[in-house]
Amino acid sequence: MAAVLMNLSNIIIPVLVFYIVAYGVIQKCKVYEEFVVGAKDGLKTVIGIFPTLAALMVAVGVLRASGFLDFLGRLCNPLWEKVGFPGELVPLIFIKMFSSSAATGLVLDLFKTHGTDSYIGLATSIMMSCTETIFYTMSVYFLAAKVTKTGYTLKGALLATLSGVIASVVLAGMLVK
Repeated sequence: MAAVLMNLSNIIIPVLVFYIVAYGVIQKCKVYEEFVVGAKDGLKTVIGIFPTLAALMVAVGVLRASGFLDFLGRLCNPLWEKVGFPGELVPLIFIKMFSSSAATGLVLDLFKTHGTDSYIGLATSIMMSCTETIFYTMSVYFLAAKVTKTGYTLKGALLATLSGVIASVVLAGMLVK
């Protein structure tokens, strides 16, 4: 049984692709032609959102390299300490809203500095799993779908991120004690 489960992940994608192609053939659909049309549409979407993606990646790189987020964390550290929030997590919160890959770099830095089993390490791990790349997701998907009214989505996403950050700090505090 264990061997079947271990090999399941190796065969699931080919089986799924075979199923889709077989279903298309049974339905008398021109599978290859439809695939090419879909690939062309996908490429148009990528070309359309590329400037937005490039701008986001450059902005995140500049913020991280300039040290602005570390400065912001240190500047507001007295406020963070009053509410029991570790100031080391502030840069991670802001970067995660723009780029998950850049946030992963910060996570590795936090792990090297504080350790993975520390309070900050646990809070970081939980935070990465319960927050979203808000601005990346909104810019990519809303641009592709041509959505222009994003006010409620942004408010809801920011509220959800705040909830995730609070939950990560509280849960990490409970796990460390």
